[in-house]
Amino acid sequence: MIDTKADTMSHPIPDPSNGLAPYAATDAQSHGRQYREPSPAYRSEFQRDRDRIIHSAAFRRLEYKTQVFVNHEGDLFRTRLTHSIEVSQIARSIARALRVNEDLTEAIALAHDLGHTPFGHAGQDALNACMKPYGGFEHNLQSLRVVVELEERYAEFRGLNLTFEAREGILKHCSNANARELGALGQRFLDHTQPSLEAQLTNLADEIAYNNHDVDDGLRARLIDIEELTEVTLFREQYAEVRAAYPDLSQRRTVHEVVRRMINRQVVDLIETSTQRIKTAAPDNIEAVRRHPEPLIAYSAEMREQNLELKRFLRTRLYQHYRVHRMTTKAARVVSALFEAFIEDPQLLPDDASVHCKRLETDGGMPGRARGVADYIAGMTDRYAITEYERVYNPRELT
Repeated sequence: MIDTKADTMSHPIPDPSNGLAPYAATDAQSHGRQYREPSPAYRSEFQRDRDRIIHSAAFRRLEYKTQVFVNHEGDLFRTRLTHSIEVSQIARSIARALRVNEDLTEAIALAHDLGHTPFGHAGQDALNACMKPYGGFEHNLQSLRVVVELEERYAEFRGLNLTFEAREGILKHCSNANARELGALGQRFLDHTQPSLEAQLTNLADEIAYNNHDVDDGLRARLIDIEELTEVTLFREQYAEVRAAYPDLSQRRTVHEVVRRMINRQVVDLIETSTQRIKTAAPDNIEAVRRHPEPLIAYSAEMREQNLELKRFLRTRLYQHYRVHRMTTKAARVVSALFEAFIEDPQLLPDDASVHCKRLETDGGMPGRARGVADYIAGMTDRYAITEYERVYNPRELT
């Protein structure tokens, strides 16, 4: 498959590059799609990418996939879907301030978790352990696999046929071994070059979203409390400001106001620091961004340290909390048991998954069978995985 430029547009649209900085991604500079298509009518190429992602089955399934808390634990906790929308909102704000492409940024943000397993990182770790003899499993690569191969919606090609720039942004990290299998898309990991600014800023917007909203969800679940959080500089400073300005505010509104200010402070720091770094580097086009020896999107040294402090707190006080650990341990057992059952007896798979698995096994032997099983499990929602576990292992469930 070769990346090709889009055909000449048959329908005029407003120039999507108007107002963008010279180093922003544009249709004109795009490395194109895997399969040639006529250009979209009245949309840019990156708007088409975003729309295809939103209409995909994988995107809809994110509604019932864990962020931190298993989906049925409560209706108000973040899911992969709400997280992706929050990442998109933050990323678009940063993109606009830096005058880079908002539509590409939004597409990357909405697609970045499409390949995530059920049950969050516990599910990924369990599936990776199961797949270790067959090349491993990593949700970032799986997100790329979803948009390149697994989505089946279009008559002329498999996948979503996204632009190179969207796929580049989805692939945040990659081993050299996997990079060699990805052609032009993996070359930057071998050459140690950078992705677009749109991809760089979305990566950090992802961190901003999940760190700060995990604080909110952790407080809502009463797994952490405000007194503990005042050990964290970023929280403590915003909390002091809010309490001083609004001493009679309810705790729920206080928490929301503090989290809102934490996000704002990080976003402002990121924009201001990145603006200065871009000014110093002075890239004159997107290829100059890619050739730069290090990312141009970054926090100040002070904010980077405050982010690390917050991450350390969440890892030890929230993600390793015994209630979360109980939940993730059970989730990992579900994923591992399903993999074991399906790899030993693929006839247990539903028809569509069975056909997919057999095709991959014909092409690649047992590693192909394992990849087909991993594709099926990774595509599950939390509740579907639990239901499948019951169907396979509970003798009372005979269908």
